[in-house]
Amino acid sequence: MCWSRTAGRRVYQSHATVIGNKLWARLKVLAPQRVRPARSVLLRQGDPATHVIVLESGSTLITLAGDCGERTLLAIRGAGELLGELAVLDSQPRTATVIAAETCHIHIIPAAAFLTFVEEHDLLAPLLRHAIARVRESEAVRLELATASVPVRLASALSRLVDAASTSASDLAVRLTQTELSQMIGASRNAVVNALKPWREQDWVRTTSGGGLLVRDIHSIQSHARTQA
Repeated sequence: MCWSRTAGRRVYQSHATVIGNKLWARLKVLAPQRVRPARSVLLRQGDPATHVIVLESGSTLITLAGDCGERTLLAIRGAGELLGELAVLDSQPRTATVIAAETCHIHIIPAAAFLTFVEEHDLLAPLLRHAIARVRESEAVRLELATASVPVRLASALSRLVDAASTSASDLAVRLTQTELSQMIGASRNAVVNALKPWREQDWVRTTSGGGLLVRDIHSIQSHARTQA
């Protein structure tokens, strides 16, 4: 099974854990390391599956675009993850867009090299089991977006960003504007501004000069959001 429980929550194992550190290291050497800045698009919905990305450090947003251009946040991925592997495994176009939430160090593995690696090391079954766990996670996120209050949705999104971040510092910069955050959680910008207001007043979150947010106390944010549900 691809997850464990910590503090009452499901914490999904990374791909690196699922396939093992030795094979993960061998996978990374199939392509040189590259650096992608925050907010850059790593994979685009609808594009052909020509490669898989190995996320060595950093965190990413998995988003789905609707017919009118609106974006929905499906998941957040941190270091030790494969990105775009399912599209390569079933030879189908990308089903979601992947955006760097912070500076990311990645390896871009060509599809043919990845498929050969999977076959040589008998990884198809564990990768598919892992993918099923991820689908369940995305379904839980969609249910939350459909039923939870805006403060709960926003606190949950910020919490996932904090959990996936490459830094362990107490303050985390989220490189997303309030408009982008509102799109991610399916709320209006005004609703996000109103949810953030008491958190700003308590200095649990600050606005950065670049228009993003600095999360200073995610635990207090989560507790306050639950009281507003």
